[in-house]
Amino acid sequence: MDISTGEIAVAAVSHLGTDLARLSPSEILVSDRAYEGWIANADDTLPMLESAARVTPLGTASFDSTSAEKRLRDLYKVRSLDGFGAFTRAQLSALGALVDYIAITQVGAAPHLSPPRVEASGDAMRIDAATRRNLELVTGPEGTRKGSLLATTDRTVTGGGARLLAARLAAPLTDPARIHARLDALALFRDDSALTEDIRAMLKAAPDIARALSRLSLSRGGPRDLAALRDGLDAATAIATRLEALMDPPEQVARAETMLTGHDALTETLRAALTAEPPLLARDGNFIAEGHDTALDAARSLRDDSRLVIRDLESRLKSETGITPLKVKFNNVLGYFIETPTAPGEALAKDPAFIHRQTMASAMRFTTPELADLDTRIAQAASEATTRELALFETLRETALASADAIARTAQALAMLDATAALGDLAAAQGWTRPKIDASDAFHIEAGRHPVVEAALTAANETFVANDCNLGEDRLWMLTGPNMAGKSTFLRQNALIAILAQCGSFVPATSAHIGALDALYSRVGASDDLARGHSTFMVEMVETATILNQSTARSLVILDEIGRGTATFDGLSIAWAVLEHLHDVNGCRGLFATHYHELTELAARLSHARNAAMKVAEWEGDIVFLHEVEPGAATRSYGVQVAKKAGLPPAVIARARDVLGRLEKGDAKGGEARIRAIVDDLPLFAAIAQEPPDAPTDAVRETLGSLDPDALSPREAHEALYRLKGLLDR
Repeated sequence: MDISTGEIAVAAVSHLGTDLARLSPSEILVSDRAYEGWIANADDTLPMLESAARVTPLGTASFDSTSAEKRLRDLYKVRSLDGFGAFTRAQLSALGALVDYIAITQVGAAPHLSPPRVEASGDAMRIDAATRRNLELVTGPEGTRKGSLLATTDRTVTGGGARLLAARLAAPLTDPARIHARLDALALFRDDSALTEDIRAMLKAAPDIARALSRLSLSRGGPRDLAALRDGLDAATAIATRLEALMDPPEQVARAETMLTGHDALTETLRAALTAEPPLLARDGNFIAEGHDTALDAARSLRDDSRLVIRDLESRLKSETGITPLKVKFNNVLGYFIETPTAPGEALAKDPAFIHRQTMASAMRFTTPELADLDTRIAQAASEATTRELALFETLRETALASADAIARTAQALAMLDATAALGDLAAAQGWTRPKIDASDAFHIEAGRHPVVEAALTAANETFVANDCNLGEDRLWMLTGPNMAGKSTFLRQNALIAILAQCGSFVPATSAHIGALDALYSRVGASDDLARGHSTFMVEMVETATILNQSTARSLVILDEIGRGTATFDGLSIAWAVLEHLHDVNGCRGLFATHYHELTELAARLSHARNAAMKVAEWEGDIVFLHEVEPGAATRSYGVQVAKKAGLPPAVIARARDVLGRLEKGDAKGGEARIRAIVDDLPLFAAIAQEPPDAPTDAVRETLGSLDPDALSPREAHEALYRLKGLLDR
C-alpha cells in the first residue's frame, strides 16, 4: 500500500527478498507470532528483509481472514469483493492487516484507496537486491540518484509520471503483449514531436493530483490541494481534447483519453469557489473567491470596512484631544486600544471618557465605550468569516472526495502519458530504437550502448563505442581482457538494455531482439558486509549461490571475476565449476567476465559457450583501450601496463616487469622450484637497489618527452641540460 497515492496491491510471492527489493517499502507488517520466530532465527530469515524498512509486528487478530473480508467490504462500501477479483484467504489476510493498521495509525481518517489489485506471480522480471545495486538502477556509484539508470532516463515533468517511471524500471514486465502495448504508445510520441511537445507542455501545468487527493481524504489537505485538483483536472481536459484529434491512437493512449474527462462539474465548482493562488492552510483564510458565498461576503465586508472605521476614529480622536501622536492599535491580549506618549497620556487619564488599560515605560494605553463596542463587532465579523470559510472548505473537500475514484483514474492516466511521452522524447533525442520482445530464447543486440556511460561521455564531447551481443546458439559468453578495457561496462549495458526493453522503453542500440527474461542476476563489483560478518569473498559467494539456485533457462546472468577473492587455484576451480553449472544445469543466457585465461579452454568443450575479448592495441610499450568486443580469447592481461596508467612509480613498474618475466619463464619451464627461487629473491626494495638505473632513465625519458626544442630559449635550453644531468647523477 502507498498511502500517499492510494494504491494497494496483493500478490503471492516465492522470492520474498526479491519482491521487497523491487518495492523498497518504508515499513513491513508481520504477525507478532511470525516476528518472534524470525527474531529467534535471525540468521536464517531476517536477511530476506534486508532493507531500510521498519518491521512492525501486529497482533494475530489483524491477520484473521474472516475479519479481513468484513473490513474490506466496510472500507469500500460493497456487499461483496467479487467485483475486485478473486482473493485467496492468505491475500485477504494481508489486505485486512493493512486496512487494520491504517485504522490504528490514522485515527479513524481513512485514506482514499483504489480497489485492491491482484498481481499475478511472474508478471515482473525478478531482480534481487544485489543486482539492483550492481546495476545502479536507482542509486549511482556515490549513493545518490546521480549516475543511476533512473536519473539518466527520467525526463518526466510530473510527480506521478516520475513515480511511474521508477516503478516500471523497478519491475520490468515478462509478458511480451503487455510490453508491446507500452511500446506502441511510446512509438506514437517518439514519431510525433509536435504531439509530444504539446502534451508535455500541458502536463507541466498539472499538479500532483494523486497526492493532493490522498491528503484531502486524510483530512490533512488544505485549499492548495483543492486548487491542485482544479488545475490538474483542467490540464487533463485539455490533454484529452488534444488526443481526440489523433487517428487510431494506440490502445493505452485511447484508454487514457477516456480516463481524463468527466470532471466538468467539479472543476467548474472549484474554479468558481477558489482564488487563483490559495494559501496552504485553511485556517489562513481568504481562499474562497469573492462572490461565491453571500454570507461570507457579508462577514468579510463588516470585517474589512471596520478597518476604515478604525482609521476614521483615530483621526477624530487626534482632532478632539489635540494629541497628534495618538494611535489606535490592536494586539491579541487587549484587542483594539488607544496608545499615546506618557506625558499627554497623564492628562488623558483625567478625562472620564477614556478608560485606562495599561501603562508602559514610554506610553499609556486607553479604551473608550465606543472603541470597545467596535472591537466586539469586528471580532465577531472576523470570526464569522473564518467559520464560514472553513465550512465552505469542508463542503468543497467532500464534493471532491465524492469523485475520488474518477480523480484517481485521471491521475493514473496523466502519469502514464507523462512517463510514456518522456521516454518517447528520450528515444527521439538519443536515437534509441524499438526492441523486439517475444517468448523465444533470443538475445541479440546490435551496436548496443550503455545508457548512463554514453550520457556522461556525450556531456564530455566524447563518443561511446557500441558493441554487439548475441546469446542465441552460444548462450554463454566468456569475456577476457585487461582491466579498464570495458568488460564491466559491456556486461552492464546488456543487462540495462534488457531492463529498458521489458519495462516498455526503446533501447540504446541499432536493434534488439530479446526473448522475455523471467529474471536478471548480476554479480559485478566487490564489496563486503561487515555488519553481518561477511568478507568481500563471502558476499561474492552468497550472491553467486543465489544465482545458481534461482536462475532458469529464461534468465540472464552476468558475472564478473568470480573467484578472485581467494587463492588462485581455489578461485579458478570455483569459477570453472560455476561456468559448467550455468551451462549444463541452469541453461541460462549469460556473460562471464574473467581473468582466468584457463577458462577459455571450456569454450571448446561446452556446446553452447564461446569466447570473446576486449580489443586492445599496443603502442611503444603502452596499451590503448579500444573498448571493442571481438571473437576469441585475450592472450594477455596487460596488468603491468594498466598499473603504469594508474600512476604507479616507475621503479615499481620496472620491478614488476622483471618479476613477471622471470615468473613466466619459470612457469614455462614447469619449474615450481624455479618460481620459488624467484620469490625468495623478492624483497622488493633490495631488488630496486640492485637495478638503480631504471628510475632515472625513465625520468630522463619523461623529461625529454616534455621538451619542445624549437620553443626553448637559449637560457631555457641550458637549464634543461642541467636538469637532465641532475636526473642521471641521482
